Amino acid sequence: MRSITHFIHGAAASSTGGRASDVLDPSTGAVQAQVHLGDAALLDQAIKSAKKAQPDWAAVNPQRRARVLFRYKELIEAHMDELAALLSSEHGKVIADAKGDVQRGLEVVEFACGIPHLLKGDYTQGAGPGIDVYSMRQPLGIVAGITPFNFPAMIPLWMGAMAIACGNAFILKPSERDPSVPVRLAELALEAGLPEGIFNVVHGDKVMVDAILDHPDIKAVSFVGSSDIANYVYQRAAANGKRAQCMGGAKNHGIILPDADMDQAVADIVGAAYGSAGERCMALPVVTPVGEATAQAFREKLVAAIETLRPGIPSDPQAQYGPLVTAQHKARVENYIQMAADEGAEIVVDGRGFSLQGYEEGFYLAPTLIDRVTPQMKSYQDEIFGPVLQILRAETFEEALSYPSKHQYGNGVAIFTRNGDYARRFAADVEVGMVGINVPIPVPVAYHSFGGWKRSGFGDLDQYGEDGVRFYTRTKKITQRWPSGGAVIDQSFVIPTMK
Repeated sequence: MRSITHFIHGAAASSTGGRASDVLDPSTGAVQAQVHLGDAALLDQAIKSAKKAQPDWAAVNPQRRARVLFRYKELIEAHMDELAALLSSEHGKVIADAKGDVQRGLEVVEFACGIPHLLKGDYTQGAGPGIDVYSMRQPLGIVAGITPFNFPAMIPLWMGAMAIACGNAFILKPSERDPSVPVRLAELALEAGLPEGIFNVVHGDKVMVDAILDHPDIKAVSFVGSSDIANYVYQRAAANGKRAQCMGGAKNHGIILPDADMDQAVADIVGAAYGSAGERCMALPVVTPVGEATAQAFREKLVAAIETLRPGIPSDPQAQYGPLVTAQHKARVENYIQMAADEGAEIVVDGRGFSLQGYEEGFYLAPTLIDRVTPQMKSYQDEIFGPVLQILRAETFEEALSYPSKHQYGNGVAIFTRNGDYARRFAADVEVGMVGINVPIPVPVAYHSFGGWKRSGFGDLDQYGEDGVRFYTRTKKITQRWPSGGAVIDQSFVIPTMK
């Protein structure tokens, strides 16, 4: 049985308590490895390592830090096939999708290579008589990332690349369901020239999460996961005086106007709804066609497209998506399908009962389509996180606009139309953090920032981009005066002003 250990100060580290968790092969249902689960004592080892390394790393000039990141980028590219295969084996994504997972994280590494420019402060000469004012960005010290199972490469790279580029030491607590890729990323960072202790990986469950949130030496926590846990992490981190950015769940809508290119919309939505078995926070699990004719045309074309979809093992190049991550998660998704039926929705295509020959114990679920959904249904209100697409019909543009705006989640939304006026109005008025116009999965590029609204995002700063720089640094403001002609003593009990 393969054993997955922690990675502390550039080397494998074992837990002392003996706690471990099974890592499954989603394709077969078999246990393929065990991952060590750490506790507060194990975290203390990582903190000790980070405290030893971080001051010297912060003192390295940004250009030299960027050179390490350039080398890191090259190593990730060189090991792309290895990383994708490892990711697929534990998560279940098909290989092409696994490479996309790595690539979207790599794009943030590329952005972080520009850190010398991004860390520049501001300077004002002559803000007052002989007075100059300037600012500088300084690292926080030790920061932590808590990442989910659905993107075991992308999200650790989103957090780690920005934190490390800014001069911090980064402690990663990845999901215990697919922990091997995060460890491999830390190993590659060490090979790229990152000092020991700057990128540590600690595995664990809630015990480790709480230890991170309570440790006084960790100054900031970045989290991605479900909304309930995101809210918990945000509140506990804030109570302990930590900076926090916590991204939660989603229920992303796709609005289809009557003038949309229906063939393109269907092709986009099929991939966005069922890709990665729907296990994406930016998946598109709800479609809102405007008008009965639009709904009927969309449904007919979608059913035909679903019939061509092929779930399969991750290594099958013909498979559009692979299994769900665990048997428990598969059962949860199936329960939501039944819930929708019980609530009165129409199950147009039922993916339950699907079995892949030779992999009957795998966690496979065929595409499911549910029509006649209403906003009152719990199956609509909750995030299902599986290969399930719901149709919520609307009669008018205004009604369609109201659904994502009123929903508890506000991560992403898309509109499909040829009408620029409606598109502009939609982008301006919808109460959602990320908007796509004829783009089904509007994840911003690395030099912008990722983040949702409402229960999809807790905290003031988003992931990566310039917000990432702001999150992982603190700004120091300096006001200086160099008197000319000797010192002049001028006592005053009035607050200084720039007259």
